[in-house]
Amino acid sequence: MLLRRMLFSMQSNQQIAVIGLGYVGLPLAVEFGKIRSVLGFDINADRIAELRSGKDSTLEVSPASLAQSHSLRFSDSQDDLKACSIFLVTVPTPVDQANRPDMTPLIKASETVGRVLKIGDIVIFESTVYPGATEEVCVPVLERVSGLKFNQDFFCGYSPERINPGDKVNTLTTIRKITSGSTPEVADQVDALYASIIKAGTWRASSIKVAEAAKVIENSQRDLNIAFVNELSVIFERMGIDTLEVLEAAGTKWNFLPFRPGMVGGHCIGVDPYYLTHKAEELGYHPQVILAGRRINDNMARYAARSVIKRMLQNGIDVARSTVGVMGVTFKDNCPDIRNSKVADLVREFQTWNVKVLVVDPWADAQEVRHEYGIELVTLEECAGRLDSLVVAVAHQEFASMNGAELRALCKPQGQPVIGDLKSIYDRHALAADGFTVFRL
Repeated sequence: MLLRRMLFSMQSNQQIAVIGLGYVGLPLAVEFGKIRSVLGFDINADRIAELRSGKDSTLEVSPASLAQSHSLRFSDSQDDLKACSIFLVTVPTPVDQANRPDMTPLIKASETVGRVLKIGDIVIFESTVYPGATEEVCVPVLERVSGLKFNQDFFCGYSPERINPGDKVNTLTTIRKITSGSTPEVADQVDALYASIIKAGTWRASSIKVAEAAKVIENSQRDLNIAFVNELSVIFERMGIDTLEVLEAAGTKWNFLPFRPGMVGGHCIGVDPYYLTHKAEELGYHPQVILAGRRINDNMARYAARSVIKRMLQNGIDVARSTVGVMGVTFKDNCPDIRNSKVADLVREFQTWNVKVLVVDPWADAQEVRHEYGIELVTLEECAGRLDSLVVAVAHQEFASMNGAELRALCKPQGQPVIGDLKSIYDRHALAADGFTVFRL
């Protein structure tokens, strides 16, 4: 602990730059900004203007927390980065349409840092990557652009993000942080840096590659667990058994893991496994279990839509002339994050059946949804009495508080509508009593 304090005091006068101010970068910049000088950098000028006004559209940081970060300033000018000595890179790492890692944001960020890199500087990456990416992809870019030599003139670290969007309990400072560095001395400095803000403590990995691997398997493990219960849901539906009842019964055993079926979206769980499998295939190994889980989870939106359509047909509803309401477009409950939302796949599947789809989400930004998915959001009031069936895809508090009669009022008075309760948030017997044919995963 004494060594940590000494190392931290040695670098406490060095300015930090956080590159990328999204769900990961902003909370990090705010916490460091409470104790030392920090520059929050983003290439999106609108984002910088928003943050300067004291607002955060991701809802991860409150206006009060922004105000408390006295030593934090925001900029979209690369010139402002020249005064910084420690760079924390928190840009997205998505996949392309073929589910291959898209390293473009990370490479662009590395080029940006490389243009201002000085002797003695440290670059710490937080973006989720495959093991080896920091030293194989980012370091060569830093060397090429800066003209400096790795582990001689500048150094690197890796500390994977563990942000859970929308979670106000498990926040940045309350989640233990993995740290690593490109030399033992730098590893100590990186660990001390994070230990200064992380109340839950840190875990120093033996190498950057180990830290990268630890992060990528965290979400791969969760993805596989969800794939298992998703496959159970498909099997139990054919047996006429309610999946939730089975899971609740099995959950009475002390070591049964409480995973629920559902559509796996978001920037992490539905993406990170592809980084691991990409690297494995580069090394000549074709992963089987991980990719099998991905196939199951990627197919759940189509499965859910077709299950609702099947019941609509059984109820005599003219599917090709029908209107279906979809409640929720964000990838998780009570959160505005729409990244990699599988609800978009659900909507597209309905549209292939010529179904008119009305999408409601009070949490999502309408302009962002239009730009990302070409979906126009409507209000619940605009759906009233117009729907032939209904899918509740996201358990936002506004939806969870509705009763069966309120949901039924959204549908046409004649006929028997189908409700797809994909998150199992309602009593299925009560829904049936209110006139619905019920489907849930």
